[in-house]
Amino acid sequence: MKTDKTQVVVIGGGATGTGILRDLALRGISGILVEQGDLAHGTSSRFHGLLHSGARYAVKDQAAARECLEENKILRRIAANCVEPIGGLFVQAPGDDPAYVDRWVAACQDAGIDPEEIDVQELLQANPVLGTNITRAFKVPDAAVDGFRVLWGNVNSARRYGAKIMTYTRVTAIHQSNGRVTGVEVTNQLTGAKQFIECETVINAAGAWAGEIAALAGLELKVIKDKGTLVAFNHRLMNRVVNRLRPPGDGDIFVPHGTITILGTTSMTVDNPACSQPEQSEVLRLLQIGRELVPELENYRMIRAFAGVRPLYQPGNAAEGRAVTRNFALLDHQQLDGLTGFVSIVGGKFTTFRLMAEKTVDLVAARLGVNKPCRTAEEPLTAPVADELLQRGKKVFGIPGAQKAAERLGDDFAKVVEQAEQKPELQKMFCECELVSLAEISHVAQDETCFALGDIRRKTRMGMGTCQGTFCSYRTLGALAKYDRFAGNHRAYLSNFLQKRWKGIRPVLWGQQLREAQLSTAIYSSLFGMERMK
Repeated sequence: MKTDKTQVVVIGGGATGTGILRDLALRGISGILVEQGDLAHGTSSRFHGLLHSGARYAVKDQAAARECLEENKILRRIAANCVEPIGGLFVQAPGDDPAYVDRWVAACQDAGIDPEEIDVQELLQANPVLGTNITRAFKVPDAAVDGFRVLWGNVNSARRYGAKIMTYTRVTAIHQSNGRVTGVEVTNQLTGAKQFIECETVINAAGAWAGEIAALAGLELKVIKDKGTLVAFNHRLMNRVVNRLRPPGDGDIFVPHGTITILGTTSMTVDNPACSQPEQSEVLRLLQIGRELVPELENYRMIRAFAGVRPLYQPGNAAEGRAVTRNFALLDHQQLDGLTGFVSIVGGKFTTFRLMAEKTVDLVAARLGVNKPCRTAEEPLTAPVADELLQRGKKVFGIPGAQKAAERLGDDFAKVVEQAEQKPELQKMFCECELVSLAEISHVAQDETCFALGDIRRKTRMGMGTCQGTFCSYRTLGALAKYDRFAGNHRAYLSNFLQKRWKGIRPVLWGQQLREAQLSTAIYSSLFGMERMK
């Protein structure tokens, strides 16, 4: 069996796990991150993309509201290419308790948030899609955040300081001796190869799977698995994040992202951490609630629904659903269970992932005798793209194409521009919806973590636009054929990619989306004869 050695193994490739890896690396602690799938395939990319201002939590949890506000400011500073600072609104509609408004305003002010009331007519002029029955509206510093970019920004930053990642690798055993962790045994999900990684500490940042990981160490950790479903529309319905001004509930947030808008979310406790199948009944419920703010909501095309499982932690497990705290918990199993070198970080929100990582690494660093302070709040994930480079990019990819590629690629944008300048054939746009060029696809395909079309999608957004991969997936597959890693069964590659797209399309299959699905079926089943493809 192949062996490796590091100080810390991080289990889980979501926002928290990658944030921990970066923090470790910046403090000079060697680390290897192990993820059972691709990075960002789970909960950290299956949310509404809202960078909370804290206003949503102000009434119920002042500490959480302050944490969100502070981390919101930090992420805008260190990850500017991942954040769209569009601002947010809290609006009151008929049926919402008028008395709640004063409580909410006072709670926001106590948390350091300063909600500014605006004229409703001004609001409707800027966002004509909203219903005219809205009675009050307040501005807050919400923003939209791209979870994929943040995760890859964390990883690329950590790599620059020597960290390693292993995707499609499942932890199958946690070894220990005399009450101390000694390493983990892992299995490559693609090849079946096994490997032992010797380490001093294991950090369990596996999200909804945290309980299953703790069980490998012989420990009990109860994580509440809370499924949330969301719907993506192919229009940017409004110019700001819009929240319902009432206690948090289902379907009360609209978040514009680029050219689309996401409506979410639901809340339902499930048993399976991999339960990410959205149901049509959940979509219909979201539409019913969403219409109270956007009366013509059903006239806009829904391109897909998706779901993620929130890993919530409530000491004592005495609550469920919306009643469970969204705070995080850092569990030192040396103190709790007598197992040295094993730490779990559970619960929390995407907005506070960096803080969760900082607290976790503070604990681990102290145990390892490392006294270097955390630098993740000061050092940017990626350097700003120079104007001269952006101008060169505009000449090969066009203005919007260059801008989007620069935001996605960060430090790697220069390499992609250079390749496109040297080989004009790489300037072709393979994904018109998201403006992803062949040069960008070729660049990410060479990353050691790319094994499937889905990996390309998560790194570039290829196939995530309004056509949902109908036109760009087969073009991309053809371009990848020259790489040994993609030289397998092309029908299997394509089928797997399209089936995962179909998983999200099926719950919204009516109206314009049904027509789009019929077009896709005609292309792949009739024109391409996919059943006969080898």
